[in-house]
Amino acid sequence: MTPEPSDSDSDQLDFWSFVDHAIARTARELPGIDPLAMRLVLTLHRAANMLVYDLESTVHRPRGWSWPGFRVLFVIWLTGPLEAKQVAELSGMSRAAVSALVATLGRDGLVVKERSPLDGRAVHLSLTEQGHEAITRAFRAHNAREQEWAGTLSEDERETLIALLQKMTAGSVRFGVRHRS
Repeated sequence: MTPEPSDSDSDQLDFWSFVDHAIARTARELPGIDPLAMRLVLTLHRAANMLVYDLESTVHRPRGWSWPGFRVLFVIWLTGPLEAKQVAELSGMSRAAVSALVATLGRDGLVVKERSPLDGRAVHLSLTEQGHEAITRAFRAHNAREQEWAGTLSEDERETLIALLQKMTAGSVRFGVRHRS
């Protein structure tokens, strides 16, 4: 750990020195906090944000898609035609966000919406042929970038990290975690 910066040094902080600073200051002002839990969550959040930003900026934005747009296409590609509310649930997004994205993806010729034959209120989403070609091309590039990220860890480390993240998410039911569904 680096020494805590003074107020005059705060403009010299980078993300990691800020984490050290935040933990030291929080522990000083709020005795009894768990600094290791704080470091874990800050680090996990930073890693997830870096990964998503990298994938979005290197793979999806050049195709005219946002990260949420990719997630909608990815879900529809892998499930086949699906109700919009299920796309929202599987992509971890709100129904309103999916609806707005589908309007754009439809305009771009990638997704079509049709009324459900069983429930006229429900909307089924499916990929067009152009959408299928676009998502499969994009996913090849996406997975190549995933391999670069994952390649910084050994296979054993990857499996351990996956197991730990699964344990962390599965254990969240104990304290009523909120999530999109």
